[in-house]
Amino acid sequence: MSDEKQKLEISQSELALIESALHTQAKILTVQASAGGAKALARLNDVKGALSTIRQQKPHVKADKPRQPGVFFSMARMFG
Repeated sequence: MSDEKQKLEISQSELALIESALHTQAKILTVQASAGGAKALARLNDVKGALSTIRQQKPHVKADKPRQPGVFFSMARMFG
């Protein structure tokens, strides 16, 4: 893998697709590496590094979902 960095403009859906494909590739390489494939292990490390980079640079979207009352409050309502 080259250390040269290049900026790309891609949509969130394209980034999700790439990330999903890398996860699939990592699963395949994990099986191959566990069977003793030295090249697969080296490639797996590269794929995991790429996934790590994507996770670090991906904008975090915070889900605004309403908070649900805890179990304690639900039980308190039931027993009055």
